[in-house]
Amino acid sequence: MKSGHSRRNFLSYVGCGSFLATLGTHAIDMGFVSQAFAEDLDTRLDFGDFEPLVCALQETPSERLQPWVVAQMRNGVELKKLIGAAALANARTFGGEDYIGFHTFMALGPALKMSRLMPEGTEALPVLKVLLRNTMRIQDVGGRENEVLRPIDSGLPDGADSRRLKQAVYDKNVSQAEQLLAGLMSHDAQAGLDSLLPAVQDHAEVHRTVLPYRAWEMQDIVGTKHALTLLRQSLHYCARFSPAAQTNESTEQAALVAALFDEFALEARTFGEREIDDASVQSLSDTLSRVTATDAARAVAQAIADGWSLSAIGEAISLAASLLVLRDPGRLPQYEDKLKLAGCVHGDSTGVHASDAANAWRHLATVASGRNQAACLLIGAWQVARDRLSAPHLMSEPLPSRYQLDRVTSLGPDQLLAQLEDAIQARQQALATAIVARCGEQQVSSDRLFETLLKFAVSEDGALHAEKYFQTVYDDFHSTRASLRWRHLMSLARVTASEYGTPAAGQEEARHLLRIDG
Repeated sequence: MKSGHSRRNFLSYVGCGSFLATLGTHAIDMGFVSQAFAEDLDTRLDFGDFEPLVCALQETPSERLQPWVVAQMRNGVELKKLIGAAALANARTFGGEDYIGFHTFMALGPALKMSRLMPEGTEALPVLKVLLRNTMRIQDVGGRENEVLRPIDSGLPDGADSRRLKQAVYDKNVSQAEQLLAGLMSHDAQAGLDSLLPAVQDHAEVHRTVLPYRAWEMQDIVGTKHALTLLRQSLHYCARFSPAAQTNESTEQAALVAALFDEFALEARTFGEREIDDASVQSLSDTLSRVTATDAARAVAQAIADGWSLSAIGEAISLAASLLVLRDPGRLPQYEDKLKLAGCVHGDSTGVHASDAANAWRHLATVASGRNQAACLLIGAWQVARDRLSAPHLMSEPLPSRYQLDRVTSLGPDQLLAQLEDAIQARQQALATAIVARCGEQQVSSDRLFETLLKFAVSEDGALHAEKYFQTVYDDFHSTRASLRWRHLMSLARVTASEYGTPAAGQEEARHLLRIDG
């Protein structure tokens, strides 16, 4: 490359891969790139129509990113297209192997959904927030110089199936596992997902669970043709972060699932459509909130055998997870830092992780097929009970307490919402839950409550979890029956009060660029 111009700067200005692909061999003759670099381009994933945006989101200096994004928007580029390009840039760069990277990927889809709930003129704020985080992290780890995902041959190997794929993951043979996944997905994307899920299910852990769900969901934005790239992140995560010692024997979860399938004859069953009353859903949720992990999975197996619907079981699991948010004593003083003070419950808290995982399991059950549907809910129930039992110092009674409820005396909707904002800004987590409880009693519009809480989910940093958790609660609330769902909103109010006080990077600049007052 000509002196005075780094590869990074050159790609920033010309749109990298798409420009060089147009020039072809002339790029070498003209002195733009070396022969070695030109050959290296052939080993990089190319995303077609998305490629110019993907490259720009990787290469535009982070301090110039938001003005560039706003300019793209004013030129007609939709937020959906920008989020899709960011997701592909993230996948190509990190491949599910970087902690901040995969958290950022899991925030992209929720940020786009949040944008649709924002007041007119402010829709881009949550998208700008996560795009900036995405580009900053990509550049922190070296950008295009250190991309994890490369092109792979999608020819179907002989005997490709979920067992071989899972064994390759356990052996940490990523190249073989990718080859198997690519072969399966070349014929049917659904077959790829169903073949990958057994490896996901064997080690129930929040990131391992949420990543494949968010990756699969991202197809709605980038298209099915990129499904393989998206799911490769989950494969890499499973291979890299699985326990070091693996054998051919089933893990605890796999053995439990197999035993429950036999005990309740689940292979021969499909989910029923029985009308499940509110008291029964509450009872199952209470069971999941007090029994062992094994008994929690057994309770769900019994519900499947009794003809419960997938959605009713999902409600009970998510309600049990939200209860952990309301029983969490918060971060212990010896583990506090400047982003997570003592007593906080945002970020990587037991309840937030449990809720995100439960939400992912119930969604994976809806997009999976065959035995994976039941297996996802069995493991979801097992995990929420396991998380409760492994959490230290849970409060015996959930928030809000009677003391806090008695402090909420103004019962008009406007007064209650004003009190909620005051409680959040004072970081009074317990009071925030009490106010939302009173809102439920007074039938205050849930839309107005979500609007209030959304504002803070966008403005505050959230320790990598604000967008994902907001969307978890929004989904769970709207898919839970009216008599039970307010627990989810109380949990979100608590987390919102917890995360207040640490503004998100770039939001002041974003508001200025979008000409938003206040």
